[in-house]
Amino acid sequence: MPGVIVDCATYREGRRIDCAADFGRALQEARAEGHSFLWLGMYEPTQEEFDMVTSEFSLHPLAVEDALNAHQRPKLEVYDDSLFVVLKPITYDIGADTVTASELMLFVGDSFVVTVRHGAASPLRAVRRRLEQQPKILRHGPTAVLYAVSDAVVDHYIDVAGELQLDLEGLEAEVFSPDRGDTKNTAARIYAFKREVMEFRRATAPLADPMTRLQNPGVPFVHDHARPFFRDVDDHLTRANESVEGLDRLLSDILAAHLAQMGVRQNDDMRKISAWAALAAVPTLIAGVYGMNFHRMPELDWRYGYEAVLLVMVVIEVCLYRLFKRRGWL
Repeated sequence: MPGVIVDCATYREGRRIDCAADFGRALQEARAEGHSFLWLGMYEPTQEEFDMVTSEFSLHPLAVEDALNAHQRPKLEVYDDSLFVVLKPITYDIGADTVTASELMLFVGDSFVVTVRHGAASPLRAVRRRLEQQPKILRHGPTAVLYAVSDAVVDHYIDVAGELQLDLEGLEAEVFSPDRGDTKNTAARIYAFKREVMEFRRATAPLADPMTRLQNPGVPFVHDHARPFFRDVDDHLTRANESVEGLDRLLSDILAAHLAQMGVRQNDDMRKISAWAALAAVPTLIAGVYGMNFHRMPELDWRYGYEAVLLVMVVIEVCLYRLFKRRGWL
């Protein structure tokens, strides 16, 4: 299955030994030798491509269905012959301001680890390379792989949360800047940012329960000495979840503040429009009164009537302008 199997190796006393195509035989040898386990990595396998792996490792059909179909929430399932763990690695494109979640499934059993990856984001290559340089950790078997992968995924959550925080601060400065300029797309940008934070939360929030279970006794295929390490992962995950909650609350507050600013700005515009309308209404009213076609009207025959009416218009306009200016309407 070239292209589907990303990597396959047996680790004996923490040392890598490339495995052959016969997974069943390699697994039997690892179990017979002791202190050995098989780690098989796959990328988006089909049903037919995964059938041989399913039979060789005795994987549960429900877990296999989840691994093939993807679109799963982070979770931990316990079956007779293996654990099934779903993680969602996150990538953040700073240029496009988009959060993308991939999926990473781990089957952890007696002397084997099978990883199935969907999507581009994956820490597996770096984790495998780092573990191969630390054979003392790999000697602890599949539990070490589960811990290392979980730790890498959760640590990257914190990095992404920091990058989102920086972008949020820039958006916040733009919203509250005195020289805002054109802000007609600001609400759309805030809402789009909020959707990216929601995508981030879908990856981090459901993972809290699996991490809590892994640090407590009673979960098979997880050594007792590894539970404090999963407690550390859970602490980092708590920090990531708190950061996500804070980002979401800040975005809601920024959106509410922006909408309030828009309302205030519209009120200011309406006051200015009303003030200019009042300034235009006064001379219109006076000119309209004296433009009526009646013979008997005051001041029609007065020699200085025209000049007097113009003077009255100017005085009223100046008074109204100063009044509106003093109240900030103009």
